[in-house]
Amino acid sequence: MKPVCLIIGAGAGVGGHVGKRFAQAGYHAVLCRRSDEAGLQKLVADIESAGGSAEGRIVDASQPDTIESLIAEVEAHVGPIEVLVYNLGAQIGNRELKETSAKAFELGWRLGTFGLFRAASTALPYMEERGHGTVLVTSATAAVRGNAGQHSHAAAMGGRRMLCQSLNAEFGPKGIHVAHILVDGAVDAPDTLGKMLGEENFRKLRETRGSADGLLLPEKMAETYFHLAQQHRSVWTHELDMRSYSDLPWWNH
Repeated sequence: MKPVCLIIGAGAGVGGHVGKRFAQAGYHAVLCRRSDEAGLQKLVADIESAGGSAEGRIVDASQPDTIESLIAEVEAHVGPIEVLVYNLGAQIGNRELKETSAKAFELGWRLGTFGLFRAASTALPYMEERGHGTVLVTSATAAVRGNAGQHSHAAAMGGRRMLCQSLNAEFGPKGIHVAHILVDGAVDAPDTLGKMLGEENFRKLRETRGSADGLLLPEKMAETYFHLAQQHRSVWTHELDMRSYSDLPWWNH
């Protein structure tokens, strides 16, 4: 039975490429996203055509019991989840406080923080019983810096970061590695940044900044995710940040 890498938030950008990287190394990738069944099955087919093992699931993580049922089903019928990647975004766009409804603010929290809590609450007992496991959590600059218009996102990502630290404090000594991955820059991802900017603006960005490695490349980011999951426990990384060489880090803005 192959070890399982479960990715919650496996789009065409970071999540999908992380799935490809783990499958390349012999993991069975369970890829989950909220929509786009055709895109999901193409991702699975790409992995399988390269000799890897994968399957796809459509899962709306904002709904009750979906995350919990997913993890329980994978553990029972697919295999032990050795690596859990929580890659759900919580970006609702720039909105002034007066334009941020309670519903919109809460959605950011539900996806950004509460969803991770639900995933950890369900997956970590399995890992604890086995005495090992890895949880890799994608985060954002908003986890360490709140900007105007980012009330929901900054609150959600800040909570995500602190939750990772709390999980580490409890489960690190039990052999479970939790890593908070702060993505401090624009990612060359068509289904996230591409949708936010629109097709034409995204194309121009790729032709300018992207052509000079000014965007974070998901396939290169995936190498870092894989490295984190292979670290010896004597040298675990609990938090790191990634950005293009040409970007100023968040603390210099």
